Amino acid sequence: MSRASKITLGLATGFCVFTVWGVHYMQWAERESMYQGVLKDEARLAAKRKQQEREAEFQENLRKRAMYEAVQKVESSSPPALQ
Repeated sequence: MSRASKITLGLATGFCVFTVWGVHYMQWAERESMYQGVLKDEARLAAKRKQQEREAEFQENLRKRAMYEAVQKVESSSPPALQ
């Protein structure tokens, strides 16, 4: 084999190896990116669930307060003004 054909073969092999590595790297990066999306969705859904629980608890407290105010007189929760 001549020197030129050895150089051409080496460059072609190097290019093919680099191309295959690049494709695998891009697939790995895309897979990681998609997995981060899954984690973000799970965190968003957990936050939404927690907010709904807080709202339900708040509504329950409002209902209880209305029931207790109907049963007994409730004074203002602010301290009396000093003179």
